Order: sequence, then C-alpha cells, then structure tokens
Amino acid sequence: MGESKKKPTYVIGHKNPDTDSICSAIAYARLKERLDGGAYIPCRAGLLNPETEYVLERFHQEAPKLVTSIQTQVADIELRESKGVSGEISLKEAWKLMLEENGVTLAVVSEENDLEGLITISDIANSYMRAYESDILSQAKTPYRNIVEALEGKMEVGDPDSYFDKGKVLVAATNIDMLEGFIEENDMILLGNRYECQLCAVEMNAACLVICAGAPVSETIRKIAIRNNCAIITTPLDTYTATRFVHQSMPIRFMMTKGNVLSFNLSDGTDQVKEVMANKKHRYFPVLDEDGKYHALISRRNFLGMTGKKVILVDHNEKSQAVDGVESANILEIIDHHRLGSLETMNPVFFRNQPVGCTATIIYQIYRERGVEIDPDVAGLLCSAIISDTLLFRSPTCTPADKQAAQELAKNCGVLPDALAREMFSAGSNLKGKTDEEICFQDYKVFTVDDKRVGIGQINSVLADEMEEMKPGLLRFLAENQGKGGTDYKFLMMTSILDEGTEILCDSQASENLIEDAFPNAKVKDRTAMLPGVVSRKKQLVPALMGALRE
Repeated sequence: MGESKKKPTYVIGHKNPDTDSICSAIAYARLKERLDGGAYIPCRAGLLNPETEYVLERFHQEAPKLVTSIQTQVADIELRESKGVSGEISLKEAWKLMLEENGVTLAVVSEENDLEGLITISDIANSYMRAYESDILSQAKTPYRNIVEALEGKMEVGDPDSYFDKGKVLVAATNIDMLEGFIEENDMILLGNRYECQLCAVEMNAACLVICAGAPVSETIRKIAIRNNCAIITTPLDTYTATRFVHQSMPIRFMMTKGNVLSFNLSDGTDQVKEVMANKKHRYFPVLDEDGKYHALISRRNFLGMTGKKVILVDHNEKSQAVDGVESANILEIIDHHRLGSLETMNPVFFRNQPVGCTATIIYQIYRERGVEIDPDVAGLLCSAIISDTLLFRSPTCTPADKQAAQELAKNCGVLPDALAREMFSAGSNLKGKTDEEICFQDYKVFTVDDKRVGIGQINSVLADEMEEMKPGLLRFLAENQGKGGTDYKFLMMTSILDEGTEILCDSQASENLIEDAFPNAKVKDRTAMLPGVVSRKKQLVPALMGALRE
C-alpha cells in the first residue's frame, strides 16, 4: 500500500461539533483539495445540532462523515496483499507459491473468498517428514489433477477432475504371483514398463496405474483400462522419485489449520492487534475486510514504520475535545482560534491560531491569501459559522476581521447576515422533542485547568419561555450526572441571543461556589445564576472560571 496509494487526510473538528467546527472542516477540505489535489475528507466527531443541520441544508451540503475514533487501524498499515488459494491445490503447488512470494503462509479460501484455513511452510515440511499410511492419498481425497502435476506427468486414461478417494498407494516391485496377493480393488499402483504387471493391476480393478520412467502404454492396456474404469498416468520420473513426489499431490485442505483460525479485521485498532499477536507464535495472520471476506496477511513486520491516520484539526487544540484516538494520529495541521490546549504532536505541524471570533474567519483569510476563489455554497457555510460563533457580532470574541469576513462572504453567497442569523438561531432554538441529555451535550466541551476538569455545555435561544420551561429537567440531569465523564464541575449556559446574557446552571454546590468566586456580583440560587452580558464560553466564562480555580 504505502504513500503511493494516497492515504486520505481527515479534516475534523471537536466532539459535540458546532456550526463553526462542521463548516470549517468542509471548507478547509475543499481548499486543500484544490491546492494539492490530494484526498481530503471532511469529518465530524459527533452528532449535528439543529442549527448546523439547517445551515448544511440551506447551502446544499451533505453532512460530513461521522468519525468516532481516528485510532490507527489495520487498514492504515501496509499489508502483504497475497491472494487466497483454493484448498484443492497440492502441497507442491503451495510450496512453489510460497517460494515465489517469499512467504511462509498462505490463506485458504472458498470460491466466495471466505477464509477456510491457513497452510504454512512448516505444515508442508512436516508433511514431507511424516511416515504416512499407504492410504493417505485417498484419505485426503486427492484430485487426479494434483497427482499429474506432482509427478510432472500426463493423464493417458481417465478424468483429471476426478478424485482418488479409495484404496492404497503401492509400488509393484515384485513378481506376478506376489503382486496378486497384495493388490486390492481401488488401489493406485506405481510400476514400470512390465506389461504383465500392468495387466494384472488393471484386471484386479486398480483405480489408477502410474507408469514411471516415461514407459509407453500399449493400446491393449489402454482399452482394458478404459473398460475397467482404471486411470493411467505416465511420468518421466523413476519409480523411487515418483514414490517420493506422489505424496506432494495431497490437497492443502487436508494439512491446513482450520477451525477457530485467529484473524483480524481492517477496522481493528493496531494497539489491540499487536497485543494479541505478541502472545501467539504464528508469523502471519489473516485480515478480513468489512464484509468478512479474506483481504490480506499481516505480521509483526508490518508495524515497522507504521504511521497513523493523517489528520487536520480545526476549531480546537485540546485533547479532551478531540476525537478519540487522536494521540495515535499523524496530525498535519491545526487551524484554531482558542487558547493553547493540552494536545501534543509527534512531529512539527503547521499550527495557525489567531485571536478572532471564529475558525471560519481564518479559513476565509487562507482562501484569500492563496488566491483561491470561494464557491457561493462554501461562502455560505463560512458566513454561517461566523454568525453562529459571534452571535451575529454581539459576542466579545468578535473582531473587526470576523465582521469584515462575514460581510464579504454574505455578498458572495447572496444573503443578508441579519436574515440568515434569524433563520439559523430559530432553527437552533428548536429544542422540542430533545432529551435533557441531548440538550446538555449538543454543544459541550471539557476544559482542563491544572488538575481540574470543567465541562461546559451551551445552548443559544431566542425563545426565553422555552428555556425557562426546560430548566427544571436540565438541572435534575446535571445533578444526576455530577462527576460523570471525569469532570469536577459541570455547567450549562442558557444564552439568550436577544437579551445578550446567560443563565448558568450548575451540577453541584461546588459548582455554585466556583461561579460565585468567578463572578462576585452573581447571585446563585437553587444552582442557577444570571450572568448579564456573558454570551461567550471561550472569552468570558472559561477565563473567569480559570482565574477562580487558580486563586
């Protein structure tokens, strides 16, 4: 596989994505594709909120692919993509294939490519060293085609697609009188050019004659063999060599490992795969695709030089907010507008972080800097993201750069910012039918302050009555989930866009105390407090909470 197959790069925002996270991922993936022609896939790390759903539909965009983990998977590493083989091929053919492929294992599959077993070079070597019973070929139900191949011979009489499935393998190295004493019906007889021995074997209903050393077959013997349904194979090999080689004709299904074969899936995480493989003695293991069909073989060697999924992160740089498995990903870029977080990378990355109100503003600037025209639908996405993150320029996080970008993008896509904002906020305020959990976590982020973890959800609404009606259930949910998810404090911001303020809901007495420390003028009652003028989680609430925790 390798880089030659152009692994895709995933462009993804934070968990519980908001409109900026989703729209920025789509717009930046489009830009990167136009700049270098690579495969860039916009993704999301969680469910869409109603506002974002409205924006995507309004500007004719599909929802990005849902990715819940970017842990390195078996599909991300270079595999030995050897084809599966039929269980009917001979041990000799399997040995030959292994030598050609410089491998030690073959996967045995059905016609539908279902995994049936494994054959290893050790299995074949062991088969050569074993002392077999004389009926081993018939036990293995060996195709005559395999016998002809192993003996480098020719089928003179009989059907090569039929099977030798009864009788023993004997060498006729004695006189006629003794020969008659040990030949039985359905046996395979290896012999030379002695006419009387050939005739004796055929008349005693042998299943097959193997005539060695290139000896010719008389017409009389042919006719009698046809009449008695006796196959005839000729081989240039001498009798001793033919006796050794004939056992190589057995089909590999007779010698393969079958039943409960340990296999992996393309979607399996590499950490778990390596752990399992460390406790097994085998060198190669089969890998199945998403349909459960055989795909390739994997060994410990495949993990050398392994790299994770290629990822570009937008609208976040904190590990607690990133999609699961980010620690194993190959992060190429980070485009963000938040404070520096806890995320670490293995290699240097392109990191663009600006003190603006929205990631979409930064992406708009990159389009302009690179001289790339913004399509109207992409302009609509970016404009919507800025309106959402800045609450139509009311948020203290909003900068002149955000406002200028939104106005230019609005012209490009033919919308009026005020009208678009009303439509978006109205769609986002429609919380009817949602559970308390869905409301609390639809736009939820966890922030780490020293050794404390603070979880903050936020809903924006233009319907004050609707929020008041939901409040008792939301308070109850917060209290019941106190401490879950490893947080020390949980809050829900119920932000009124029209009143430009927030009612904050707390999960515990400790959270109440933290709000009072952070906002001395706030009056906390029954785990709620009004925070006039506070509309921004990032710019107003989080810094105040951080300051209070560090005092």
